Amino acid sequence: MHYLYLAVIAAVVLGVIVGFAAPDLAKELKPLGTGFVNLIKMMISPIIFCTIVLGIGSVAKAAKVGKVGLLSLGYFLMMSTFALAIGLVVGNLLHPGEGLHLDPAAAAKAHKQAEGGEGTVDFLMGIIPTSFGSAFTEGQVLQTLLVALLAGFAVQKLGTKGEPIRRGIEHIQRLVFRILAMIMWAAPVGAFGAIAAVVGETGWGALRSLAVIMIGFYLTCLVFVFGVLGSVLWLGARINIFTLLRYLGREFLLILSTSSSESALPRLIAKMEHLGVSKPVVGITVPTGYSFNLDGTAIYLTMATLFIASAQDQPLGVGEQISLLLFMIIASKGAAGVSGAGIATLAGGLQSHRPELVDGVGFILGIDRFMSEARALTNFAGNAVATVLVGTWTKEFDRDQANRVFSGQAPFDEATLIDDHPDTSQDPEGDREKAVAHA
Repeated sequence: MHYLYLAVIAAVVLGVIVGFAAPDLAKELKPLGTGFVNLIKMMISPIIFCTIVLGIGSVAKAAKVGKVGLLSLGYFLMMSTFALAIGLVVGNLLHPGEGLHLDPAAAAKAHKQAEGGEGTVDFLMGIIPTSFGSAFTEGQVLQTLLVALLAGFAVQKLGTKGEPIRRGIEHIQRLVFRILAMIMWAAPVGAFGAIAAVVGETGWGALRSLAVIMIGFYLTCLVFVFGVLGSVLWLGARINIFTLLRYLGREFLLILSTSSSESALPRLIAKMEHLGVSKPVVGITVPTGYSFNLDGTAIYLTMATLFIASAQDQPLGVGEQISLLLFMIIASKGAAGVSGAGIATLAGGLQSHRPELVDGVGFILGIDRFMSEARALTNFAGNAVATVLVGTWTKEFDRDQANRVFSGQAPFDEATLIDDHPDTSQDPEGDREKAVAHA
């Protein structure tokens, strides 16, 4: 597996070279990157289903699952609001787009992006799948989450009669993770195609013309991750942010090459369990966080909106910015952790809030692919931190195991992606002993 990730790095470099040397050829390579991300996304629903059902099924008291969910949602709301506020502050300091005097007519194609936006009611109703099986076939994370929660509680209520079902799902989980490990060998090909295509399409022109907002956005994300998330992680769990991110280094490389945080979702679930966070906490916090804890997307939404408004000589006043902040808190909850979803959410939000600014979304399309890298990386870091914190606060985090992992004494099994260390910790309320290991 070490050679695999060296191959990914080499593929990214080669993709950049091909993108500049033969841009027309590079554009034709885009399906390679798209195909690899689709292979990963194919595995997300079964992995989430198995993880949540096994997590809830191993907990004796349903109230404990509800406690984890409420604590997670409260933390997500607080951090995403903070991220949106930071985006507004930095945007007002940098004044991105000021003096460009761009013509909105040149960006009319952005209207197509707005059609993908949805209202709050539509978003909530979309959580309910049309059928039990459609939750797995339509690729909707929240629909899978709902079905998995219902199935998990059902297995829990069955008691001893539900044990054969739980053991069967354990075997299915092993099969799913083995398939994922096989798919990962296609990562260099996917990374090469994705990077080559975006470099071939944009070149240096887009980077030069919109460097201010892009660099400002990257710096803001860095400050948020290492300043805000780092402080919260240390105060809440006494863990160094650099240590945690180093443990997740391969996942960050995968996200960087595919521009999709969803490509690392299955590995985040496996690695958080290996780190010592209990199955119920991981099974609830990680999938929920991918829809409700999008810190990078939150920063992007506010900074991009200020850029679009300034570029069209329609700057927003303080009152408008505050109302926009409140609106985006809701709008950002509908953004998926996939490349391009941020643009659709931005356009949909502006269509509902300031429709006269929607055409300006087209101005940012040229570098959106590069900004989506930082969005995805920040979203992923936020969800990793959230999982450790919720595990700590609910006393479902094995600190001794974490110390062994960070020190290199308990390396992660890259071949199976399955955690085989037994967690013998007892729940403080007297729940039965949890078996994290698979027999």
